Amino acid sequence: MDLDRIYEYRFRGVDHAKRGMVWGELARFMHAKLGQPQVMLDPAAGMCEFINAMPAREKWAVDINEPFIRAHANKDLHIVIGDTLVADLPKNHFDGVFVSNFLEHLHTQEEVAAFLTKLHGHLKPGGRIAIMGPNFKYVYKEYFDFADHTVVLSELGVAEHLYGAGFEVETIHPRFLPLSFRGGLPVNKFLVQCYLAMPWAWRFFGKQFLLIGRK
Repeated sequence: MDLDRIYEYRFRGVDHAKRGMVWGELARFMHAKLGQPQVMLDPAAGMCEFINAMPAREKWAVDINEPFIRAHANKDLHIVIGDTLVADLPKNHFDGVFVSNFLEHLHTQEEVAAFLTKLHGHLKPGGRIAIMGPNFKYVYKEYFDFADHTVVLSELGVAEHLYGAGFEVETIHPRFLPLSFRGGLPVNKFLVQCYLAMPWAWRFFGKQFLLIGRK
C-alpha cells in the first residue's frame, strides 16, 4: 500500500493552516490532561502537528516515513525512523504518550495489544497515555471509507486493551472530537478552545473516543 499517495489524495483540499491551529490547541489541552508531562512521545507522529506544539521539555516523534517526518518536524524533536511496533525507544523514560488515529491502522487486535504493551514499557511509573481514534459505534458508515482502516475499535474495546497492557484506565470519553477536519462548520481558535472546555458539547459532535490510562 502506497501510503504517501493515499495521504496525498486524502488530504487534498484540506486547510493545513486550520489543521495546525486545531492541533496546537489540542496539544495544550492534552498537556494538561496528562498532568503536564515534560518527556513526551508521539509514536505515530505523521506531520508532527501535535508533538511540535506540545509544551514539553523533551519530545520524541516516531514515524516510518523519513523524508515526510523530517520535512515537518521541528528541530527540537528527537526523531526515530522506523516501524513504531518495533522502534528502539528507551525503557521507563517518558511521562506522557499520545496516540492519535493509529490503532485502527493495525492489522489485528493482537497487534493493538502488543503495541500498547510496548508503550507501557517505555513509560515511567505514574506516566500517562492518551489514545484518540474513530469510534466505530458512531462512524460505522464512514469507518472503512479510509483505505488504511483495518481494526474495528470502540472506547470499551480500547479500555480493555489498555488494562490488558498493564495500565489503569483513568478516563473514558466515548465521544470527543469530530471525525475529520473536513466539513462546513466554521473553525477558529476561539471556537476550538470553547469546544475543548465544554465536554457536554462532545456528546453532540464527537465521533472519536478519548481514553487516558496510567502506568
